[in-house]
Amino acid sequence: MKNIGLIVIGFVVFLLLLSMSAFTVDQTQYALVFRLGEIVSVKKEPGLYFKTPLIEDVKYFEKRIVTLDWEAPAKFNTSENKYMMVDSFVKWRIVDPAKYYVSIKEGGEAAAEDRLSKVVNAGFRAEFGKRTVHDVIAGERDAIMNNLRVKADKEARQIGIQVVDVRLKRVDYSEEISKSVYDRMISERKRIANQLRSEGSAASEKIRADADKQREVIIAEAFRDAQKIKGDGDANAAETYSAAYGKNPEFYAFYRSQEAYKNSFKSKSDVMVLDPNSDFFKYMRGPSARNAGSKN
Repeated sequence: MKNIGLIVIGFVVFLLLLSMSAFTVDQTQYALVFRLGEIVSVKKEPGLYFKTPLIEDVKYFEKRIVTLDWEAPAKFNTSENKYMMVDSFVKWRIVDPAKYYVSIKEGGEAAAEDRLSKVVNAGFRAEFGKRTVHDVIAGERDAIMNNLRVKADKEARQIGIQVVDVRLKRVDYSEEISKSVYDRMISERKRIANQLRSEGSAASEKIRADADKQREVIIAEAFRDAQKIKGDGDANAAETYSAAYGKNPEFYAFYRSQEAYKNSFKSKSDVMVLDPNSDFFKYMRGPSARNAGSKN
């Protein structure tokens, strides 16, 4: 029984030592093996590794690409002495974990990004300082990003970092310049609006004058045509009356007298003082009286 207990204890101790000496490296990680504080090996490939227990320990570092994105835009001066607000980000990763650890010590990722920020900001300052506003906004934007990536990568290699990419998200005028630009844009738009109003008013007056002229011409022509038609109608009426009167003068005289009687005796209150023997009452008398009146 005593031997079995020793065997069990020995097996447990073996398993404990094995667990303390074995470690795994994920495909997204680097591993540094330290012996009494000194780096003795670098594990860059994923797999199962072993170390001396109690003497050696392991630190892990991120192998994947990390994004450095600043919370607020930075201000940089152009060659025209105009400040621009620049919003950007940097993609970086560790390529030499031993150099990285020696450079940042216990500062970790925050210390690495702080050093990288200083390198990138210095590059931005240099690139913007030799270009105009137009160049940094549109003209040479790609060249700026490429130059920054190359320069920043060269500096970052000294601390075991590779700068994969540098990108400009937004480049805009500073607040004071933006206000000046907006004021100038507003002034220009007002000038254009006033010009368009003036041109519109002139065009409106011209159209109104042309319309009034056409109106007068149309009215004059319509009046002329109306008078012509009226004259032709009067001539036709006179010709018709003359032809009718020529065919039967007595009937025409009778018809005209009937119309005169109708118009004269419309109201019962009308009073007329006339000689009963006048021609007006010719057709109100009998035939003998009309004939006698005619002879007289």
